[in-house]
Amino acid sequence: MQLLNETLRCLPKSGATKSYIQCLASVGWAAVGYQHHRHYASIPAIAMSHEQFDGPTPDASRSPLITMHGLFGSKQNWRSISRALAKQTNRRVYTVDLRNHGDSPHTDTHNSIGMTADLVAFTQAKSLSQTCVMGHSMGGRSAMHFTLSHPDLVERLIVVDISPVYIPGTIEDMTGIFKAMLQIDMPPDMSLSQGRQAAKEKLGETVDRSSVDFILLNLRKRPKTGEFYWACNVNVLLNSLPGFTRYGEHIANLPPYTGPTTFICGTRSPYMERESWPEVLKIFPNANIHWLDTGHLVHLEKPQQFIQIVTEFLNDP
Repeated sequence: MQLLNETLRCLPKSGATKSYIQCLASVGWAAVGYQHHRHYASIPAIAMSHEQFDGPTPDASRSPLITMHGLFGSKQNWRSISRALAKQTNRRVYTVDLRNHGDSPHTDTHNSIGMTADLVAFTQAKSLSQTCVMGHSMGGRSAMHFTLSHPDLVERLIVVDISPVYIPGTIEDMTGIFKAMLQIDMPPDMSLSQGRQAAKEKLGETVDRSSVDFILLNLRKRPKTGEFYWACNVNVLLNSLPGFTRYGEHIANLPPYTGPTTFICGTRSPYMERESWPEVLKIFPNANIHWLDTGHLVHLEKPQQFIQIVTEFLNDP
């Protein structure tokens, strides 16, 4: 996973000025069905595909948790953890596919304003006055932007292995991954397993082999035509890369979020620099940080410790 770990660092998202976000916050929704054609200000909001998890004794008075995956991920990556958290916290847990990922619609934009619009639409569709949000990597950036621009909707924030102020490296490696994905062309008469093997060999020529299996979770096959396709919107994600590097400047004018916040980071991951923690506290003054002996995929490498930290944080009065 080394190349993936080092390239996911490029997932800050383009945003907007403070005045534009304030404008977004003042816009209401028409009283029609939850459809991806609805608009949040000038950004079309999509209806995110999602799954819901409830423990044996759910407490309806507790705010639910919305969990967001990272780049190349999907809601299915969080199923086992979501089941455990629902059971141990008595909160309903939603896992979502962010736009341009998984089973959610593809759009021609991929930035913080769009993903914030999607989350606002989701909370309104579910009649949630407040929620807890948790995001990993790209999803963590989405969770932070949503929280900073709509603090009234967020009870607690959990950020997994990503920083709001520190981004090591550049976008060249990520560009290479996307271009390699676009160059793959399998005939429709191949089976899915054959297609995955062919794609694995092709990606392995330019992408670190330890990252290939994770990327291949996005390879799908249309049942009627046999056409292979990527679940993630490769072209839009590739074209959006230049904007991803401007995340910091677009949250700079938003007020700090003073609600309970925790960061869970890997000691062997490059995504959170210890020296930048004082800057993080300026944005999230009520935050603490947990370090686990992992790389970037903290929740997969140390699931029990991760679940325990999140459970204690969500159950804290």
